[in-house]
Amino acid sequence: MKQPIKILIVEDEMIIGANISLQLSTIGYEVTGIFSKGEEALALLPQSIPDIILLDINLKGELSGIETAQIIQQNYNIPIIYVTANADDAHFNEAKTTKPYAFISKPFKKIDLQRVIELTVKRIQSEKEEDVATDKEKASSFILSDCIFVRHQEKMVRVNITDIFYIEAERNYCRIYCKGKEYLLATTLKDMDEKLPNQHFIRVHRSFIVNLSNIDEIATSHIVISKKAIPISSESKKLLLQRIQKV
Repeated sequence: MKQPIKILIVEDEMIIGANISLQLSTIGYEVTGIFSKGEEALALLPQSIPDIILLDINLKGELSGIETAQIIQQNYNIPIIYVTANADDAHFNEAKTTKPYAFISKPFKKIDLQRVIELTVKRIQSEKEEDVATDKEKASSFILSDCIFVRHQEKMVRVNITDIFYIEAERNYCRIYCKGKEYLLATTLKDMDEKLPNQHFIRVHRSFIVNLSNIDEIATSHIVISKKAIPISSESKKLLLQRIQKV
């Protein structure tokens, strides 16, 4: 029997959250929890990982919905759908940086909720299929101790480790940013992190691996490499500073 899609609701108003839960249950989805604070949702995740999170941008706790999403993305790969009564440009642009799967504005109809979740589920399924295709393509790149060979325009091109600034995740691919060039690899950031020589590289964010020797600045919540500001968590920053001291 096919398992139902599991959805976690993080909604500022518990009455609205309960109503959304009822609507989802009648459609055939499984609701794993309803919370009004981001802190409560984060506490649940280690025990129960949902397939999708419906996340209100404005929450009751100390964390906003966007801040909650940022913390989630540092540790998990869970699709997020923002639910918001604030659809102004400022909120939208800030939320957009967390790469949500969709937005839905309150108040909304049951059919609107159903459609946005169906589209998200379809996208999740497509990404899983891409994962399978990506696994078949991984042989198109080779990681050695001092360089990476990547497939580029039907050729295998050598990229020296010292020339790499940083690597950014793009769903099931990775984009390598070098001095004057970019290369797209058919592999996940997790796979790259496991294979890259750790004396040169460190993962500072869910979406970024950086070359230690090419860091220009270290700020409170980000680092700068070649004029690119890359987000970093406080825990990753501690590890980064420890690694730099050993270099």
